Amino acid sequence: MRKNKPSQTDRANPAEAAQPTTRGATPQQPASEGKMPQAPEAPGAAATLGEPAADQAAGQLAAAAEKGQEEVSPLESLRAELQEAKVRALRMQAELENYRKRAARELQEERRYANLPLMRDLVPVLDNLDRAIEAAEKQHDVGGLLEGVKLVARQFEEVLQRHYCVRIQALNEPFDPHLHQAILQQSSDEHPVGTVLLVTQAGYQLHDRVVRPSQVIVSGENKSGERRNEEEKKES
Repeated sequence: MRKNKPSQTDRANPAEAAQPTTRGATPQQPASEGKMPQAPEAPGAAATLGEPAADQAAGQLAAAAEKGQEEVSPLESLRAELQEAKVRALRMQAELENYRKRAARELQEERRYANLPLMRDLVPVLDNLDRAIEAAEKQHDVGGLLEGVKLVARQFEEVLQRHYCVRIQALNEPFDPHLHQAILQQSSDEHPVGTVLLVTQAGYQLHDRVVRPSQVIVSGENKSGERRNEEEKKES
């Protein structure tokens, strides 16, 4: 039999003849040429790769912030203290002003009603005096009127004593210019010179202050003393 001789194309490229061919299939590209472009890496990946550097940068920033805070802190604290001092000063000033107003108001009220206790004690005295006058007008009893007036006088003096206003004792006492007011001087053989002989008007004293001095008549030199002085003058 006659053997078919290989064609000229088969002899030219036996490797290509060995590869099977498929109709419509695209030839494969080399690995280097057919590699697909990769997508850009996420930021987290870069951060993950550079963690030591990031930690170092964060530490530097924190140190800088702390240093800046330390530098500003004294000034800020002084400003805060100054503001607190201003607030306290304003509060204290307001409290002091309120206290002054309250104290002035209370003092004015005390001065205005200072005599209220005295008035409350004097009203019953006036009531008793009105009763004595009314009884005297109805009964025409002079003796009863006198007793009533005496009773009112004693009650009135008790009221004054309750308010620490007492009568100044002057009769037969040595003359005291701080308590007595001499309106006349009479010679007396029974009393030494400068003795109160008679009280013409009673004086009163509130605690240790004189409300009104007592008007008194004071004893002077007696007649025997005057004669003795005249004889001494003649002898000299």
